[in-house]
Amino acid sequence: MTDYISQSMKGQFLLAIPGLPDPNFAQTVTCMCEHNESGALGFIVNKVHPLLTGRELFDDLGIKCDKSVDKLEIYLGGPVQPSGVFVLHGPPFDWNESLKVADWLALSNSRDILEAIAVQKGPKFFMIILGCAGWGPMQLDNELHDSAWLTCPISEDILFSTSTELKYDKAMMMIY
Repeated sequence: MTDYISQSMKGQFLLAIPGLPDPNFAQTVTCMCEHNESGALGFIVNKVHPLLTGRELFDDLGIKCDKSVDKLEIYLGGPVQPSGVFVLHGPPFDWNESLKVADWLALSNSRDILEAIAVQKGPKFFMIILGCAGWGPMQLDNELHDSAWLTCPISEDILFSTSTELKYDKAMMMIY
């Protein structure tokens, strides 16, 4: 493995190159939350779980919820830790176990934020995600060097205001 020096992809979208054969990542937009010498962590933000709703997830977790979560979409963040529950969200950022990704974005995976979301007391903007995408040391650097991904800065509009089916195309328009 070659030691490539790349800038951190934290705070960037990784966009699957057109025609990527890997079904886990074909036509995906991945929000990168960490990238350093130890590896990288990101979350696919344009794949909705085909069956699971917010109500079912909160029931499975034993979290009391109101009707606002009945049809809440749950996203599939990647093939790593598929049962792990994560929240990408806007302010406030005072939840337990939060990682700041950008001035306007954090990643949390603590019960307190889920309990707040379940009763409409959480952040105004959020995505609940199962699983993540992970890369070992230098793995993402090598993939970037081999042009396996396109990149652009993360966008609050794409994350929280763009419909799931349009996120990939809208992110691609940021590049071209």
